[in-house]
Amino acid sequence: MSTDTDIVTYVEESEFDVVLNGSEEKVVVVDFTATWCGPCRLVSPLMEQLAQEYKGRAKVVKVDVDNNKPIFKKFGLRSIPAVLIFKDGILAETIVGVSPYEDFSNAVQKLV
Repeated sequence: MSTDTDIVTYVEESEFDVVLNGSEEKVVVVDFTATWCGPCRLVSPLMEQLAQEYKGRAKVVKVDVDNNKPIFKKFGLRSIPAVLIFKDGILAETIVGVSPYEDFSNAVQKLV
């Protein structure tokens, strides 16, 4: 696992399934992002806030699409930012683009 100081860590393709299915939390939020993506920078602080608010109930991770294209394609994504929310390893919600914090929070709240 990545050992970022932030509460939201980056995961690689090799650890993606482990994070989805092996997490203590039943709900996993995956933020598909890239360093060059301006709108992704707007979503990033919202993911930090989400991770704080749902700490212990939902896990929030990031996937760098440049380094992990197969995962990005696996879910049929075409643009970023894209936030996928999984419950028990199954995709439950997809939010593409910049959205207000409430959209992310409400989506997670329904699943926890």
